[in-house]
Amino acid sequence: MPAAWRTVLATGVLCLLVGVVAATVAVGGTSGDPRRLPYWYAAGWLLFAAGVAALRHVPRRAAANLVAAGSVALALCGLAGAPRTSTDMYRYAWDGTVQAAGISPYAYPPDAPQLAPLRQTWLFHPKPPGGCTRWDERPTTRRDCTLINRPAVHTIYPPVAECWFLAVHALSPSGARYKPMQAGGALLAVATTGALLLALRRRGAPPWRAALWGWCPLVPVAAVNDAHVDTLGVLLTVLAFGAAGRLRTRGALLGAAVAVKLLPGLVLPGALSRRSPREALRVVLPALAVVALAYLPYVLASGGGVLGYLPGYLHEEGYEPGSVRRFALLLLVLPDNAAGPVAAALILATAMYVLLRGDPRRPWSGALVLTGTALLLTSPAYYWYALLVVALVALDGRWEWLGVPLAGLALYTGNEWGVRGTTLQAVAYGAAATCVICGAVLRRRAGKGLWKSRGSTVDTPAAAVSY
Repeated sequence: MPAAWRTVLATGVLCLLVGVVAATVAVGGTSGDPRRLPYWYAAGWLLFAAGVAALRHVPRRAAANLVAAGSVALALCGLAGAPRTSTDMYRYAWDGTVQAAGISPYAYPPDAPQLAPLRQTWLFHPKPPGGCTRWDERPTTRRDCTLINRPAVHTIYPPVAECWFLAVHALSPSGARYKPMQAGGALLAVATTGALLLALRRRGAPPWRAALWGWCPLVPVAAVNDAHVDTLGVLLTVLAFGAAGRLRTRGALLGAAVAVKLLPGLVLPGALSRRSPREALRVVLPALAVVALAYLPYVLASGGGVLGYLPGYLHEEGYEPGSVRRFALLLLVLPDNAAGPVAAALILATAMYVLLRGDPRRPWSGALVLTGTALLLTSPAYYWYALLVVALVALDGRWEWLGVPLAGLALYTGNEWGVRGTTLQAVAYGAAATCVICGAVLRRRAGKGLWKSRGSTVDTPAAAVSY
């Protein structure tokens, strides 16, 4: 097929994908209409797979342009409606409002009487006679309804995330409500696509890989429509691995990513793979310095309160021994009180393997293995946790790890359908683990090895060493 027709084919599939994602956000992708949600998601992911397959045969320049255009179009789709599957962004907007008033976001929970003068009517309103009945409303201790989840507890977000909330608030026009957070999420999502294209070009890798992030249907929903701050951590991680030429810069960017949300800490062993002690310090010390400096003003204002609701959140979400709400794969063979410790031991063992056997020229490969393994073992229902995996897949090319975000999405959607329990978790994450294992076996048989991804043979060694 001529190159022009291959480009037309990829463009046509992209247009269909944009239409389905727009419909998902505007019509089907809402917690108020959960019965249609899986069908829209399934259509989007099938078109995503077809689009990436078609894009692989498009000339490089045209492919890069299509990736960028598709990323922008899909990000705009996420702006088509109010948050559909999560209410986290309302807490973000509230934390920005509190900080703009000169109050530490860790000082009081949203329904504290000390913050009553800051309450906006779009976030808080009197409880109607029938109670707080909308899916995105929660009752407060003051007999109001609010869009903020867990209004009686302190915020959980680390300081760089809080700085982002404050920055978005400061740049927001009066009365804009949730739209600035969504616009910020769109900006971060598209910037991540740009950072991936830059990183892939520097390595001589094919630009179509960036579509594994830029065209992924998870991104416009989780990063834009729901505006999850995880996207900021993803961007900083991609910049660290893909665009930072110096180890100190990489360490500083990874430290900032950890101070957005703790999950990017899982990529550090990949960044330290087979590094000498001196090289490791050049990564670790800047990372620790950035985290410490980010926390310092908040610690001075709130002391130990900067931990916020994190301990309570871990207990609530079932990551302590005795819970059967997580570690679904391990619970198939272990008692519930042993699943947590065994998961921690396996994650630690994987981290050691990445440190000792990972490729220092391809640190994102080890980061993908450890991050994906951790999510497989803990089996969270919050699919946006896997946004980091999607970006690492784009850097590395091992598409089989996309089963991890798909498993989280299936679990979250199943909960919306009323299907609960460890059976669904085990099936979803078991299928994802099987996909990863099969992918690794096939790559070994093809002579590529665990640490090399499809298409990685075009990466230039000189560019890889420069990282």
